[in-house]
Amino acid sequence: MPAPKKTVRRSLLVAATALLSLSVTAPAALAVPTPPASPSATPPARMSTVGGERLGLPGTQVNLAPGVPVLPKDLTARSWIVSDAESGEVLAAHNAHWRLPPASTLKMLFADTLLPRFPRTMEHKVASADLAGVGVGSSVVGIKEGHSYTVHDLWLGVFLRSGNDAVHVLSAMNGGVAQTVGDMQKHADELQALDTHVVSPDGYDEPGQVSSAYDLTLFARSGLQKKDFRDYCSTVSAKFESGEIRNTNRLLSGDTDVPVYQGIAGVKNGNTTNAGATFTGVAERNGKVLLVTVMNPQKHEHNEVYKESAKLFDWGFQAAGKVNAVGELVPPKSAAPSPAQSGAGASAGPSAGSGGSGSRPVAGAATGAGSRGVGVAAAVTGGALVLLAGAVYLINRRWPLPDLVRRRTRP
Repeated sequence: MPAPKKTVRRSLLVAATALLSLSVTAPAALAVPTPPASPSATPPARMSTVGGERLGLPGTQVNLAPGVPVLPKDLTARSWIVSDAESGEVLAAHNAHWRLPPASTLKMLFADTLLPRFPRTMEHKVASADLAGVGVGSSVVGIKEGHSYTVHDLWLGVFLRSGNDAVHVLSAMNGGVAQTVGDMQKHADELQALDTHVVSPDGYDEPGQVSSAYDLTLFARSGLQKKDFRDYCSTVSAKFESGEIRNTNRLLSGDTDVPVYQGIAGVKNGNTTNAGATFTGVAERNGKVLLVTVMNPQKHEHNEVYKESAKLFDWGFQAAGKVNAVGELVPPKSAAPSPAQSGAGASAGPSAGSGGSGSRPVAGAATGAGSRGVGVAAAVTGGALVLLAGAVYLINRRWPLPDLVRRRTRP
């Protein structure tokens, strides 16, 4: 199916997330040494158990049972994970906590950290110092010294063209690369993304810079709660200065050997020498919202990371509601339930790694001062863009909120 030729935003229907287990706090990560300059060829025998004991085991983790489809047999990625974006249940995973170079998928953490800090209409005139340190061979959007850009334009450069030049300009606006790296690391720790060690804000290969499929999924899930993040990561094409730029996420924009994936709504791709190809995507189909992260397929064919991601999405949509979880996506530290919250009035979900499905309250919407953005799903059916229902994603220290009621609205 040909990719759309005009600017299209496919903002995810991030319906208010079903209740994560409030009776069980996230397991502590196993002590992990400082990551080596280059990862080993095989996953370590002991990895972090954040999200569940099984997620810390090497190899594929899935609860196959009658009625559950078999996983695709031709997956070659070093690490991958399929999860329910609403409930946080991990449906299946392969070396989920293996600490690997993330490439530009780390820009999801960059965006989630910095997006709220600058209004999109703010303008910045680029100085030569702003572009210092952009790695040789980096992907760039074409930022020019002496030119002025709006914050909106810079974020388009980050999300659509994975522009390391745009990342460095925004980092300069934030107080510099070192300040931004520190802010990103602090935010990763807050999200309980404990596999992640940030060295550069753009994901460019640096010794010791690592993340994991699990952590990248946490970054995507957190970022998708922000309307601007959803808008940017789901934009297919946009004007930039005197030309047009297109999103390099091939499941979103399409390619000769990869069609636009039905229901795709973002998120971010990457590719470097050390990382290979990496990708985190989010898609909605029949009211189900899934997140898939794939890191470094060993089959070196054109667009292989997207092909394997599409297969995992297909499996996830077939398996959802049939397969028992092997773990969960944990909430941020600040949103973790207190003992008082978890002891009374909270619906207990599956304990991390228990494999239980738990009960899921109705996903929903809420209005008021505490709401953050409206997500409008977009699914591609028969070549047409079908706008689906929107829902407000309400966040506070109990993250996400339980017992909400879905309210269908028009964009």
